[in-house]
Amino acid sequence: MIPSMDELDAEIIRLLQSDARLSNRELARRIGVAPSTCLERVRALTRRGVIRGYHADIDLKALNRGVQALISVQVRPLRRSVIEAFKDSVGALPEVMTVFVLAGGDDFLLHVAVPDLDHLHGFLLDRLSKRGEIVGFRTSVIYQRAHHPVLERL
Repeated sequence: MIPSMDELDAEIIRLLQSDARLSNRELARRIGVAPSTCLERVRALTRRGVIRGYHADIDLKALNRGVQALISVQVRPLRRSVIEAFKDSVGALPEVMTVFVLAGGDDFLLHVAVPDLDHLHGFLLDRLSKRGEIVGFRTSVIYQRAHHPVLERL
């Protein structure tokens, strides 16, 4: 069982979500504790699995992948082998950023990033719709993404 977090842990996480490149010394200064205390807290959060890693925030437009979409997919038959094979194969496609396996009306949610709407259309027609296990899909183009740190919602 993971122990509950106190205000110091929550502040560490909030600051790291804002800027994961903060040095331990700067992080300690901002929260008002000794660097050794801060380092032990960060290590404990990592050991407990609260902090799983540090990631770069990439500008997809700078990589010529400025159009993003969410694609809800239904597959049949609903067998473990079909689900695993679909998840692995679409996850390997360069356009696919994330694959979510769902319960409910849709079986998957794909987050894709492509250069433009023509490429999205081609991806849907030339790659996705040709897969035999797909019985339906819906596409929603993403206009904006509002990022909210996790702890602001807890």
